Amino acid sequence: MKIVTKKIKVGKKKIHALSMPLATKTLIVLVGSKGYIMCGYLNLAAAKKFNDTAIKIVGVSTIAQALGATVHSCTLAAKKLGIHKGQPVKDALRIIA
Repeated sequence: MKIVTKKIKVGKKKIHALSMPLATKTLIVLVGSKGYIMCGYLNLAAAKKFNDTAIKIVGVSTIAQALGATVHSCTLAAKKLGIHKGQPVKDALRIIA
């Protein structure tokens, strides 16, 4: 099992990226100062319950794929920051970095 962590530059800020194999899939999380992007492995309903600024992406198994993905869904807190379904992850990262 190989856990990968990276710091990725987004403008003048950095986000933290995590990739971790679990069972048959890989957990991917990208974390900024205002919120996070999570793969389908994580529960968006729980994020909503805690009023997190959370963005869900699907169909990714690497950090590189996550960076090229689009927003599948997001919490109300994320929508209030201007994040929306279909938005490129790179644009959402600029908002939450």
